[in-house]
Amino acid sequence: MTRCNPPVMPPVVGLRREREVLTVALEAGRHVVLEGPPGTGKSTLLRHIARDLGTQVVFVEGNAELTPARLIGQYDPAQVLAEGYVAASFTDGPLLQAMRAGALLYLEEFNRVPEETLNVLITVLTEGEIAVPRLGLVMADPGFRLIAAMNPFDAIGTARVSHAIADRICRVVLGYQDAAAERRITTVQTGREGLEVEFAVALTRSTREHPDVRMGSSVRGAIDLVLLLAGLARLRGEDKLERETARDAVHAALSGRIRIADGCDRPPESVLDELLDRIWPPDAPAPEPAVPGHEQPQSDGRGKADGPPPGAGLQQSRSSLRRDRQGGSTRRTMSRAELASQHPSLPEVSPQPGVTDENALAELLAADPDAAARLLADLTRASDPQLRAAARRLAARVFVQLAAVGQHKSRGVRRIGPGRGDDGDLDLEQTIGRMSGTWPPASDEIATRAWRARQRSVVLAVDCSGSMSGLALAMAAIAAAGVVLAGDSRLEPAVLAFSGAVTLLQQRGARRPPQDVITELIALRAHGRTDIAAALRAAATQLAGSPGDREVILLSDCLATAGGDPAAALAGIDRLHVLMPLPTPESIAAGVELARAGGGFSQPVSSLADLGPALTRALAGAR
Repeated sequence: MTRCNPPVMPPVVGLRREREVLTVALEAGRHVVLEGPPGTGKSTLLRHIARDLGTQVVFVEGNAELTPARLIGQYDPAQVLAEGYVAASFTDGPLLQAMRAGALLYLEEFNRVPEETLNVLITVLTEGEIAVPRLGLVMADPGFRLIAAMNPFDAIGTARVSHAIADRICRVVLGYQDAAAERRITTVQTGREGLEVEFAVALTRSTREHPDVRMGSSVRGAIDLVLLLAGLARLRGEDKLERETARDAVHAALSGRIRIADGCDRPPESVLDELLDRIWPPDAPAPEPAVPGHEQPQSDGRGKADGPPPGAGLQQSRSSLRRDRQGGSTRRTMSRAELASQHPSLPEVSPQPGVTDENALAELLAADPDAAARLLADLTRASDPQLRAAARRLAARVFVQLAAVGQHKSRGVRRIGPGRGDDGDLDLEQTIGRMSGTWPPASDEIATRAWRARQRSVVLAVDCSGSMSGLALAMAAIAAAGVVLAGDSRLEPAVLAFSGAVTLLQQRGARRPPQDVITELIALRAHGRTDIAAALRAAATQLAGSPGDREVILLSDCLATAGGDPAAALAGIDRLHVLMPLPTPESIAAGVELARAGGGFSQPVSSLADLGPALTRALAGAR
């Protein structure tokens, strides 16, 4: 099980900060877990550091069959029969090998190891020793360190690492490197450069942001894709990159590496064909290499990295850029490990798979409403079907309660207008202007003014595209419930949700329980495309023929990726108000411009505390 450092190792590209942190942690005597998706360089980074420190690496693969005996070691039955329980009859496992040699114990797939096996590490990590039955106490050499590695986003066969273990180790998170680094890695590994590398890296990276993909390919996919492109071109006698050859290579290199999102019945090849069409449209010439100097920032490490660099001939969808700015999350299912990595309060709110603790959620709501709403929204996308179903039932109730807080009739649904007969207050100026000079004036010469109901029709359009997750999704659900609750005889709102397509959640004039509207909204399968123009046209259809003002409230980041210019789809809408959840400078600018074109107001919404006043202002018809 021991592997000595190889004489030649692939270089570490990027990862400067991670390398510095890991080096210092090891020098300080700390144990470390390296956390990140496959292909981010965890093993390569460790081996380079071990070489620099002059330390041996003992490797062990974590899986469900790694028992305490296999990790620690065990007595050889034949030798025990011959010599008894003596030290010579004991065969060290990888843990004792590393402890005695002062080596690095590299434990892969840390979250796949059974809990009873991990528990034997508690004393080792704390005291640097372990008591082995019949063998006695084994002390670790001062150079011993545990380096664990895990992929927190794989839900199958994994478990949450206990707090007792997590409290004894440092955590270093590795994400996918930026596009330039992945091109350098691919070039080093394949010995090739130019268009093949550009194409392979761009397409591989695009698999990480597709809404139907739970986990995209690592840079290993790009490496294999380059090798297959070169080999197929040579075999087929092609002197340039051909699209059909590229398609065959893409299917072979990447179809087995991507994981389709739960509940999606698309085959991997269908997703890859869509990505190929986006980067290299059919009947188009081969894409040009990227323009030097246009590099993307490093990804956040959640498995959703940036696409090809802007300015490149290899095209990138704006929806992928928008999802990266929002943290990389898309409307897909989330494993328990992924939820735990993003929500520290998960163990309290969901102490075990399939279970939610409503009291714990209530306490979190009281302490931090935004964190509670974000967690509950993400739980509705849990890969655990029992937890997902329980969270959706709970979300329907909780989000309606949050929408109902402070609900009252909106100011401004009535306006002062001419009264009828003697109804209202005397309008002296208008009355004097009407008088014929006789006294007393005739009844038709007396002008009054009274509060009159203002006829308005309102449609709420909520963005449910890939970027609307977590707190943004919670805001969309609460806004939908708030609008439904605000409906009365004078205000009969409609509610629709949109991404690449539009879904009507409540028709104008119809009344649905707000819980039903929320349940349908959070269950929608969102996609990365954002067609605001289609949403506005659908809203105008709902408003057609309605009396009074026809208004739309749009809850979106306003970064359209399909359907053309939203401002060109305002026909039939008298006023458009725009609320931008979790705004970025780009979304604020887009929202301000669109609201100005629609004759309404725009307002960023950064928290739940901002949502209620903004929605009330919009329902009041403020300008």
